[in-house]
Amino acid sequence: MPDALITPCRGKGEPTIAGPVLFFVNPGDAPPIVSEAKRLGAEKRFLFHSNLFALPGEPPLYWAGPALGAPAAVLVLERLIALGATKIIIYGWCGSLVQSLRAGDIFLPTRGLREEGTSVHYPVAGPPEANPDLHRQLALALPATCGNAVKQGPIWTTDAPYRETRQKIRDYGRRGIMAVDMEFSALCTVAAFRGVSLAAAMLVSDELFHESWRPHYQSKDFKRKSMAVFHLLADLLPAFL
Repeated sequence: MPDALITPCRGKGEPTIAGPVLFFVNPGDAPPIVSEAKRLGAEKRFLFHSNLFALPGEPPLYWAGPALGAPAAVLVLERLIALGATKIIIYGWCGSLVQSLRAGDIFLPTRGLREEGTSVHYPVAGPPEANPDLHRQLALALPATCGNAVKQGPIWTTDAPYRETRQKIRDYGRRGIMAVDMEFSALCTVAAFRGVSLAAAMLVSDELFHESWRPHYQSKDFKRKSMAVFHLLADLLPAFL
């Protein structure tokens, strides 16, 4: 494989990540998470357009984000890996393609259908998939913690949310693809390429299987639920050491 001209590496004075990272991708979650990190006394560093929060205490735990879309999210993931991250939990939102997955449900993507343009530059064998061990831990821990069932299945990752056509939504739903997002397949591919473990949990923010689009992410109830899920994942983070 040809060597890349630029290799991500830890720069002078940059921290070494010595624990698991909870990487939230959606900018809509950023204000309350940044406020919470400040309240907890986290050390904040910039990662390009994003942030890294080192939480005080032992074991060391880290939050990072936001970074919407595959190219932006991969830039942050590459930096996290260069700083030493080996276990990364992604938290984001997704749209539902099927009636069995509703707004407000927690969804754990298992593998991705690639329609983003970033992962093609990282040659790996096989389809983009969540790390089996991390995914299994999430699938076991989240229902016990939140009191609700979580749903699992394949996801479609796209760079073009305004080109999620009715035909694609119907076709992919019939093929068993349950949701759509903008980062998962790229992040899984980069994690496999770099030899680190990555899995994701998502909150369903909108429903695309109706005749017309039904978004829910602007409601106060959804925003409260999103922060509740983030805090559930943050509480579970020590289990991923």
